[in-house]
Amino acid sequence: MSVDAPSAGQEAGDSTALTQAEAVRLSFPQRVLAALVARFGSSLTRRIVVLNLGGLLVLFISFLYLNQFREGLIEARVQSLQTQGEIIAAAIAASAAVETDAITIDPEKLLQLSPGESASGDVDPMLEFSINPERVGPVLRRLVTPTRTRARIYDREGYLLIDSRSLTSRSNILRFELPAGQQDEARGTWWERAWLSMRGWFGSVGVPVYEDIGVGNGRAYPEVDSALNGGPSSIVRVNTRGETIVSVAVPIQRFRVVRGALLMSTQGGDIDKIIASERWALVRIFLVSAGVMFLLSMLLAGAIAEPMRKLAEAAERVRRGIKSRQEIPDFTNRSDEIGHLSGALRDMTGALYNRIDAIESFAADVAHELKNPLTSLRSAVETLPMARSDQSRGRLLEIIQHDVRRLDRLITDISDASRLDAELARADMQPVDLARLLDAVVEMANQLDRGDGVACILDIAQQPGLKNPYLVMGHDLRIGQVVTNLIDNARSFSPSGGNVRIALRRARIMTRGAARDGVEIIVDDDGPGIPAHAFERIFERFYTDRPNQGFGQNSGLGLSISRQIVEAHGGRITATNRVKASTQEVLGARFTIWLPAQS
Repeated sequence: MSVDAPSAGQEAGDSTALTQAEAVRLSFPQRVLAALVARFGSSLTRRIVVLNLGGLLVLFISFLYLNQFREGLIEARVQSLQTQGEIIAAAIAASAAVETDAITIDPEKLLQLSPGESASGDVDPMLEFSINPERVGPVLRRLVTPTRTRARIYDREGYLLIDSRSLTSRSNILRFELPAGQQDEARGTWWERAWLSMRGWFGSVGVPVYEDIGVGNGRAYPEVDSALNGGPSSIVRVNTRGETIVSVAVPIQRFRVVRGALLMSTQGGDIDKIIASERWALVRIFLVSAGVMFLLSMLLAGAIAEPMRKLAEAAERVRRGIKSRQEIPDFTNRSDEIGHLSGALRDMTGALYNRIDAIESFAADVAHELKNPLTSLRSAVETLPMARSDQSRGRLLEIIQHDVRRLDRLITDISDASRLDAELARADMQPVDLARLLDAVVEMANQLDRGDGVACILDIAQQPGLKNPYLVMGHDLRIGQVVTNLIDNARSFSPSGGNVRIALRRARIMTRGAARDGVEIIVDDDGPGIPAHAFERIFERFYTDRPNQGFGQNSGLGLSISRQIVEAHGGRITATNRVKASTQEVLGARFTIWLPAQS
């Protein structure tokens, strides 16, 4: 007792059934995840998804890196600070300037005063100011506090008079930031350092670093130095945390005399928060777009990779199929390349199966046809030693010779039929003038005396309006073989004194709903005609119906080879009977060959 191994189709079927059974037990999210994992098993699917998302990611990163929103925001902020600074500087110049240019007051004491208190009295006569700091405080606080900017006033020597960051509205508490090193130490976690590094990578390259000089001389800032020289100036810096700080310095002038400078600067992170919010909006858009792109990629992959996988699996089953014939999936309803590929594979598979059937049928017919003369030859050879008379031995020798000739003829025709397809496929077709070809074939047939008294008559219809009207593309030797075979076949059926008539003319036929111009070759004989049931059978291999000839005189391959040659040239061959119209009497057989014309 032997057990056959399961075929590939059975394994695939069992696997599919198992997968479906498992899918029933899974929840919906699990089924979706399993479907995605299964879909990602295809390399084509992975390539489609990666390429689509990769292109979107590159576009997103490029947009973040190259977008002009940051520059535009900084430019708008610079203009806003400059306008604001000019207004505040004008207000300070109008209300806080010292007419005598000699106010003596301790700025440290001024900073300790509550709003509304006066700083008269205790002053150091050694200190001189070009701007009255006592008047600056309330004005500066009212104008700067709502804007969330930092304002510093420097006198004309560059010394700091007032810093808005140190002004309070309800108390005299002063606020100071930690030095940069302490800030980094206090807030410099690895996550923040990584974020600052990435943010710095997306920021502008070559931007100077901001350093707070405190109460040092303001001329250390280039913009303050420029303002003290009478011209407004601005500069963009980044602090140690990578935050953008915009500084604008404008001169404080009264009667065209520079009495000091006003430095307006943004708080660290104000601009970056706006930029971060915009970039986060871009990230959200990217995530939504990536999700949509992923779904579209999966749909595209399903429309491309899945049919391709099914076609590949079907082709593999066809290659390995032995006991059964596999069918290629039908996607011909699609109008794209996959539909064309499916149709081509189905046609190719059908042609392959037909060729296999033809080969099997041909092999069976060859074996059957060869077995008959071999059986007769074997019987004659086995009987020959037992023959007692010369007459008996002579008859047996004639049978042996007859069977040998029959085998030789069969083998020759079989060899010709078997290599015909390969020969026609390898050789290039050339223009063939059928008028000249038929003239040569008919002349050769008339010169060959077979003693049957049958004459061949050629009739070529004139086509005065066409140049080379009987020009076709093909192999002249093979077309000549077909015509010669038909003439020999017609002569063998015609009675002594009869005629074989060959006609050549132009003809138009309908093929697949379209008219095609071609050339017709008609061969008529005066024989008994073709039985009604044999109009198609006579073109089958090894079929013969010649009651007037001895057994084995014909291989039955001539007409089959003729049809094979004609169809390889894109034409067709048919057989009918010529009948008398009045009495329906059969006058003979007619073979018609149609070949497509070159022009």
